[in-house]
Amino acid sequence: MKKQLTALSVLSVSLFLAACAAPQPPVGKHTADTGDHAPERSTGLTDQTLVKAKDFMAASANPLATQAGYDVLKRGGSAIDAMIAMQTTLSLVEPQSSGLGGGAFLVYWDNRTKKLTTFDARETAPQAATPQLFLDAQGKPLQFMDAVVGGRSVGTPGIPKLMEDVHKRYGKLAWADLFDYPVKLAEEGFAVSPRMSESIKQNQQYLSRYPVTAAYFLPEGKPLETGALLKNPEFAKSVRLLAKEGSAPFYNGVLAKNIVKTVTSATDNPGKLALADFKKYRVIERKPVCKPYREYEICGMGAPSSGGLALAQIFGILQNYDMKASGAADIQSWRWLGEASRVAFADRDYYVADPDFVSVPVKSMLDSAYLKQRAQNIAAGDKALESVSAGVFTQPQSYNRGKAVELPSTSHLVIVDKEGNVVSMTTSIENAFGSTLMANGYLLNNELTDFAFNPADDKGKTVANSVAAGKRPRSSMSPTIVMKNGEPYLAVGSPGGSRIIGYVAKTLVAHLDWGMDIQQAINLPNMLNRGSTYELEEKTSAANLADALGGLGYKVQVRDLNSGVQGIVIHKTGLEGGADPRREGKVMGE
Repeated sequence: MKKQLTALSVLSVSLFLAACAAPQPPVGKHTADTGDHAPERSTGLTDQTLVKAKDFMAASANPLATQAGYDVLKRGGSAIDAMIAMQTTLSLVEPQSSGLGGGAFLVYWDNRTKKLTTFDARETAPQAATPQLFLDAQGKPLQFMDAVVGGRSVGTPGIPKLMEDVHKRYGKLAWADLFDYPVKLAEEGFAVSPRMSESIKQNQQYLSRYPVTAAYFLPEGKPLETGALLKNPEFAKSVRLLAKEGSAPFYNGVLAKNIVKTVTSATDNPGKLALADFKKYRVIERKPVCKPYREYEICGMGAPSSGGLALAQIFGILQNYDMKASGAADIQSWRWLGEASRVAFADRDYYVADPDFVSVPVKSMLDSAYLKQRAQNIAAGDKALESVSAGVFTQPQSYNRGKAVELPSTSHLVIVDKEGNVVSMTTSIENAFGSTLMANGYLLNNELTDFAFNPADDKGKTVANSVAAGKRPRSSMSPTIVMKNGEPYLAVGSPGGSRIIGYVAKTLVAHLDWGMDIQQAINLPNMLNRGSTYELEEKTSAANLADALGGLGYKVQVRDLNSGVQGIVIHKTGLEGGADPRREGKVMGE
């Protein structure tokens, strides 16, 4: 075994080197990529280098959105002001991933009050929704895309209300002055990016289903090509109304009425949204989930997001190992990380859901003694555990394990302003192009498919993440702020469906333990485990470890792992930012 690990160490040194270079073709045997439902695949790598700045910085998945945030920060705007400009721009230029018709989780550091807080702007199920929402006439779960496309999957959006609520508390510039740039882009046109064009082509059969959507993305029946000039006057009209009247038209006015009409009139798959759902919607401020790790504290979003809890569990387990000494070149480092992730996913699938509907045993899940015991079980051998089950806690649990499909069409942005305020926000419409329904110039989410389709197990025991009226579906979004000595040190996050947790965990380990700068940590080939299968990023040196991990007892799959990590490190002397080369991200600062 020792001889094998020595050989593996030589081989996997390339993982570290790959963090500084473009991925290389894989060597050796691997299983084929079976894919996800409607995955949003990579469209080629972009060159990314570490960006440094002194006063402020913004990073997002699209250069135009980053420009919007940079311009606001340059004018003296706050991190929240910049977030509003960036999110509105992303709604236009990266519509397949997020938008005004979707939701978000925001982790925010207010430097004036020295307070870390989080905001839950997750979509909610209609009041008319029942646990049987995604069952067919025979009581069987619908095929996934049959549930996604159309009105059935649309929840009440949270983005407009989030932007208004946090601006009232933390904004500096006038609300109406934050939307000029996206309005100009919508009216004068912007160039369709390669990733947007490719995503349209991948999803053409679904985008062609509804006339309004087809007319916008498939003019004359053909997908928009890279570089095409795209205008959206309806979007500009909606944003002008937002700038003038705030979120009211979105929740109790003409824009809400248009959404309800669009959702309920999708005759092939109508939804249950009503105006009452919009009037009832609230953004919820929640306490962050934090867990000490080395000299840091890793903080994120609590339920209904599972991301913060999962990362806290992963690092609560890794705290018991010397990850720094083992390094990126030791296969056991990846075994520890993979096994810790398996534990977190087992607990998440069993326990985590909307805390306003389900009692989530957060204290038990994050208990250091519990996580140490799980770490000892992992360390007892040097191979993959045969099976990993959820923890058994003293708190009564009346729910059972349930899974839901989460897709990677999401976006993440990070911002640090001149005053030291920090934004880490993950935003989504769920599937690529959401429900594929458009209203008011923007796409509507399909976030309700993040609920478990089957409301109960074979014995009739209710699943925690089942559908209920007014409930928020579980998410894996993991906007994260790492604290050091009571101050923010790193803001990071990623899109990627349930793989988000693995993408962020890898980036944190690479930076905090292995000493890579944030760009190198993001570049590092993705390797993650959400259950029994270890997934390795294709066309990178990670694929070289397929046989070795298989030898440890893992099922291994080499596949596209299209993360979109953005990160900013905060030093006393300045800022360092990185963007994922797998997407079209950009970092700007001054």
